[in-house]
Amino acid sequence: MTISDLFVRTAAGLLAARVDDLAWLAVPVDSGIRIASAWRLIEPLSQWTPADFHGAEGVVADEAGFRAHVQAIAEHRRQLPALARETGDLGIETPWGRPDHAVRYAEGIICYSTPSHGGFHVDAERSAVMPAALRNADGWYEEDCEWAKVAIAFPDLFTDYEREHAERTLRDWNPDAWEAVNGRKLDLCESFMRDRQHFEAVHAHDWVVISASRSDDHPGQIECPATLGGKRGNVPVRNFLVPRDEYSIGRHGFVIDEQRHSQI
Repeated sequence: MTISDLFVRTAAGLLAARVDDLAWLAVPVDSGIRIASAWRLIEPLSQWTPADFHGAEGVVADEAGFRAHVQAIAEHRRQLPALARETGDLGIETPWGRPDHAVRYAEGIICYSTPSHGGFHVDAERSAVMPAALRNADGWYEEDCEWAKVAIAFPDLFTDYEREHAERTLRDWNPDAWEAVNGRKLDLCESFMRDRQHFEAVHAHDWVVISASRSDDHPGQIECPATLGGKRGNVPVRNFLVPRDEYSIGRHGFVIDEQRHSQI
């Protein structure tokens, strides 16, 4: 199948795509195109509707972004067979419990899955050749963020799609490690955590909303409990009213303007 064959218009005019047993639908939303996802749809692509899709893989600006997303996954699927990954040994206890699935990426590098979580184990010999900034002392790398260290250290064991995702993950969630490996500082816009650290420093003495709900007593308003700097735990909490059409959680939190947002 060629790349152009991946895409079909549904009867309703929405752009749809399928790669093996994976399915996507481009659903227009206010901010662009929501990438709706599903698995093993049996209906013809032309008959797909948003009701058939129960997953989501983010929002892109337009159909070109949707096509790029699908094409990247299609290329990932094409590259996987060449990596010759094998089923790994299940006879090991992981930090997340007994594994029910294991994939050997190379000798000494195995990815384990358990009913609750998962991640990579890198043995001592392989760990020794990893950059110090990427190396975990116990050899375990959980699947949400830490896995990126393994992909960056051993890029030949991963597809282009996985390497790109790993680079983005490391930049966003472990900027210190990314900077150590790449030898330069990240700008705020390049890393979610760097941007968040800046937000927290700037708003350390401001009231930042930690939850929100529609107000029954004040129509058109949102009730917003807030703490200084958005801290959680055993800290003072104040409740504010914010107009519904003004409230937006933003990237790191909504900052209360004490001159305009009344305290209740």
